[in-house]
Amino acid sequence: MTTSGPSSAPAQAAPAQAAAAPPAFDLDNGNFYRDLLAAAGDSSGASQGIAPTDLPLILWIEDIMQTAWFDALAPYHPTAVGVHSRIARRPAAEAATNRNKNIAALHAANIAVRALYPERAPIMRQVLAMVGLNADDDSTDTTTAVGIGNTAAKAVLESRMHDGMNFLGDEGGKYHGRPYADYTGYVPVNTPYELSDPSRWQPALTTHRRRAGGGPGDEGVFAAQHFLTPHLGRVTAHTFRDPDHIKLTHPAHTDHTGPAYRHAVDEILQASAGLTDEHKVKAEFFDNAYQGVLQATKYAALAHNADLDLDGWIHLLFTSSVAKFDSLIAAWHHKREYDAVRPFSAVRHIHGDRPVTAWGGAGKGTVDDLPANAWASYLPVSNHPEYPCGTTAVIAAEAQAARRFFDDDVLNWTVKAAAGSSLIEPGAVPAKDLELRYATWTDFEKDAAHSRVWAGLHFRETAEQSLEFGTQFGDRAYDFVQRHINGDVED
Repeated sequence: MTTSGPSSAPAQAAPAQAAAAPPAFDLDNGNFYRDLLAAAGDSSGASQGIAPTDLPLILWIEDIMQTAWFDALAPYHPTAVGVHSRIARRPAAEAATNRNKNIAALHAANIAVRALYPERAPIMRQVLAMVGLNADDDSTDTTTAVGIGNTAAKAVLESRMHDGMNFLGDEGGKYHGRPYADYTGYVPVNTPYELSDPSRWQPALTTHRRRAGGGPGDEGVFAAQHFLTPHLGRVTAHTFRDPDHIKLTHPAHTDHTGPAYRHAVDEILQASAGLTDEHKVKAEFFDNAYQGVLQATKYAALAHNADLDLDGWIHLLFTSSVAKFDSLIAAWHHKREYDAVRPFSAVRHIHGDRPVTAWGGAGKGTVDDLPANAWASYLPVSNHPEYPCGTTAVIAAEAQAARRFFDDDVLNWTVKAAAGSSLIEPGAVPAKDLELRYATWTDFEKDAAHSRVWAGLHFRETAEQSLEFGTQFGDRAYDFVQRHINGDVED
């Protein structure tokens, strides 16, 4: 897929893609994010070790990067103060152009990249060298832009190394640690082989590497899912202390003893049977966090570019990051609390081996003789409980953050999907080139919610509840960032 908006700025690089050579960059007048990092493959959200569906890891890393940028620019702002550093304010003359801000932010990015995904450090080295900066300059002299950027990033990293995410893998003990591994002892009620409680999450048994149409290496190798970062609800948020205080309606539709359960299953089967090329393209688009989540705010910024200076860009990106990150922490807390069943388990529980009408798999279209216990979602089932939907909550939070920042609903983003570009049904879907046009955030977030149902990953009620749940975090984030911009925070 390709994307376009009111600017020709390149789309963010895919996680495993080599960086393209960035264009010539003017430190005095340019915008390091808009004009440079996006062209080189923005390292704030791309790592070879993190899949496009690993939303908790992606947003944790993005939050560190965006916070480091905000803190690095704060000393050059008339009133702003950093979140994790209180670097003395610099004379106004040093902010007469963008030079010092760009240098500070690029060095902050360099420090964060080296710590979080060193495999991309050579890319940052190349980027800094092309604008005359030295990636090995680790100065912490906060009278210089280099020292400010380095100091800001190191302060943010220090605050996040033991924030509950277990990045270092040492939360469960000092030996044989595994980064991001659970240390809380979560154990699913159900196994991949037996659904003992039809209301609770069942880990799926998946092929080691699911690809449409199979392929070498797929045969005979299976993996049982593990809850992705079940400890995320314990991670330190920006705008609240205890996610348990942020209430979410109990999911009646996942209670297998009530009528709402069967109704939710019927809605999933109806969506599966009615899949169109457009539904499939949207499902794949929103499932890829590098595309559907990480770039949306950038396109809103491009739509308002004439009204934004460099500070405005970074303040917007940071507001968006806080909204997304905090919404996901709260959503994951409730995922663990409710431990809700996924549609694939519920469909099989309700209908057993009876035939149902649904999507029959890659290249098969809708069929009416599919045994229910063979039903599968259009997209590979996610490796965490169903309620709430993290993707929908995050996008709702992001949308509200942008609305508050700009005081409008404008997004102005067009996503182009070439014929045959589907990963699930390559060469066949879509049958012809498609364009997804999102004039407003409202259009965008509604499609995001619907796409999770079309994908077969979430029930309709979950998607709708998650939209409402996520929106509040956009408001929380806006208020939090504005306090830091205005310097209205305690030391």
